Amino acid sequence: MQSERIKKQIKGCLVGVAAGDAMGMPSSMMSPETIKKIFGHINQFLPAPPGHIIHDGMAAGAVTDDTQQTLLFADSIIARQGVDPEDIAQRLIQWGEQIRAFESMAVGPSSLRALYAIKSGKSIHEAGRAGDTNGAVMRIAPVGILGFGDRDKTMDLVSRACIPTHNTNIAIAGASAIAMAIGQALKGEQDVDSLIQSAIGIIEPAMQLGNIWYSASILDRANLALDIVKRTKDRAEALEKLYRVIGAGVQISETVPTCLALTRLVDGDPVQGVIAAANLGGDCDTIGAITGAICGAIRGIDAFPGDWVQLLSTTNQIDFDWYTGKLYQTITGKE
Repeated sequence: MQSERIKKQIKGCLVGVAAGDAMGMPSSMMSPETIKKIFGHINQFLPAPPGHIIHDGMAAGAVTDDTQQTLLFADSIIARQGVDPEDIAQRLIQWGEQIRAFESMAVGPSSLRALYAIKSGKSIHEAGRAGDTNGAVMRIAPVGILGFGDRDKTMDLVSRACIPTHNTNIAIAGASAIAMAIGQALKGEQDVDSLIQSAIGIIEPAMQLGNIWYSASILDRANLALDIVKRTKDRAEALEKLYRVIGAGVQISETVPTCLALTRLVDGDPVQGVIAAANLGGDCDTIGAITGAICGAIRGIDAFPGDWVQLLSTTNQIDFDWYTGKLYQTITGKE
């Protein structure tokens, strides 16, 4: 049935976020050489190594802010039956205070700057006018689910979601591309190339939204990244080229092209996608979360090993079925 297919893909998308996040957590912010030296090749959930710059002490399968903020967005969408920028801002501030994120490196630079501004009394429409890092993208999956592959609706929802912390054309364009890929998958598009072209096609229109900010071209870099994986037959070599040429840092102009290219490289396989991201180097947890979201939406929950889903659920106390049901109800009006 159509309803069961969509529910499986919603759950796959959310589990993909958590799987990519947790798989990339221990290797996050490391070079490929350091990852190989410490871990060899990551293909399972591991604890953070002692002294990790951000994730010291985290257990195998534990998620970070990527998943936490994704579920925060889902909570807001479910509660408000849509995207409410004020509600999102307040939830982000409450979340940050609860986990003492403002005293650590757990919040990205754009979000941290904007949330401090909002706490000090600045309007949400002013706070995020310089946000250009990948925080806008890592948590966008529920917005993509809500947009359900409609281009204009997706751009509108993403632009509203970006207002508090990433109200720039760069952030909105990058987040719109990922949201569009997720929405197209839920809508029924299973061809990875067609899905990626839909994502790329939204970038230029979305660049007309938000505060104008400087950046390398997301569109040109995405095309270059896709060309790299198309022309490079060896997967390890393709990953190295993506890291060296496109980049795996926190800038949206690096993150979005790399995640789209990884999706193409693994042909939408979420397990291979999150493993590739964990070994890539750079912002491994965020790139894993985004790639996992897209691939999970394409293949659905059945593509994930059952023990992965169980570990992610129990370690982080996440009820993926509850979120799946509520988001499905939000987009369809049906149980």
